[in-house]
Amino acid sequence: MPRSVVPFAALVAVVLSVSFAQSEPPAKGDKPVRVALFAGGGAAKTKGPAAAAVEKTPGFEVTLVTGEDIRAGALKDFRVLIQPGGSGSAQAKDLGEEGRAKVKQFVKDGNGYIGICAGAYLASRSYDWSLHILDAEVLDRAHWARGTGDVELRFGPKGKEFFDTKAEKLTVYYGQGPLLAPGKDDAIPDYEELATYETEIFSKGGAKPGVMKGTTAAARGSYGTGRVFCWSPHPEKTDTPEAKALFRKALLWTAGKE
Repeated sequence: MPRSVVPFAALVAVVLSVSFAQSEPPAKGDKPVRVALFAGGGAAKTKGPAAAAVEKTPGFEVTLVTGEDIRAGALKDFRVLIQPGGSGSAQAKDLGEEGRAKVKQFVKDGNGYIGICAGAYLASRSYDWSLHILDAEVLDRAHWARGTGDVELRFGPKGKEFFDTKAEKLTVYYGQGPLLAPGKDDAIPDYEELATYETEIFSKGGAKPGVMKGTTAAARGSYGTGRVFCWSPHPEKTDTPEAKALFRKALLWTAGKE
């Protein structure tokens, strides 16, 4: 038995009182979860904040892949694919029809997809180049270039439960991500809304106030036997422990670790 039970119990109490849950270290001998981070057209060509967030999650490792890699069958070696910020249409073009089909099959077969900003546009069902793996419509498409900056997210009961937090709101960075709303595609399961926009940005491109607030900022869903998580904003680019914890939680769930 431990020689000092009280200090250990106190430590446990402190850990459990943290608002945003931290991931557990992997058991010894476990193989790392391999994550593919798209680095082709429409995305950064080097590791950035998303890769750093993955690599700081115990038991995960990340590798850059391109559309050419995906068309060649590279996804067979991975558990999760991240389509990051950038340009959704350019990412779709780089993947090509064959690459997009391979991504869809990858998820359908039981793997995970995380779409961040551009990657969320790509996951939606709103464009002819979209993957149609999240039953989400993109609202106010004409004013997608509405500006960038910090916004507040609001968590409802489902979001608080998923992210294991008592917080009502959290500030994150927004980089012209999609304003998402539930779609009406009977072939795709409805998504679960985990966070909405509490504040909005409409500083550019003729965007109007009153449109962004209340739209979906974070959503999780399923496609086939796989898991899909989409972020409209950028928690991975937000330099706070709370935002990083949000990203980690979504990564763990998408990889089937939660």
